[in-house]
Amino acid sequence: MMQAAKPVLEGFFTTGDKPALLGSRCVKCGTFYFPAVEGFCRNPDCDCSQFEGVELSRTGKLWSFTNACYKPPEPYIAKEPFEPYAIAAVELEKEKMIVLGQVVEGVGVEQLKAGLEMELVIETIPDAVEPEGKLTWKWKPVA
Repeated sequence: MMQAAKPVLEGFFTTGDKPALLGSRCVKCGTFYFPAVEGFCRNPDCDCSQFEGVELSRTGKLWSFTNACYKPPEPYIAKEPFEPYAIAAVELEKEKMIVLGQVVEGVGVEQLKAGLEMELVIETIPDAVEPEGKLTWKWKPVA
């Protein structure tokens, strides 16, 4: 029996029907961070060092995008033959911060447009060590 795929990065996102990125929020000024931070607030107007863990917005607007037309170097594992894929910069709905991520398979740059509503999904990607692959977050246009 094959094991379930594990996240590429532990503690960066939840899985399930409504996955979410895991970030942090400064308890004093309310600045959001992804990935989560500890230590001190990066807001120059804030001197706080306390944060709360938060699930970030699952949706946002496509801020910018590009395509990856080259096969990335290891440790990235590409399906053969390599096919270009889109990368999205999405402004999260509530936090108004930009989070990068690969776009789901089957959606290329020709189908993207700035301002498009996007949602977070979790997909499996190939892995050199784990035969079942690894889980990562991706962006998908809202139907």
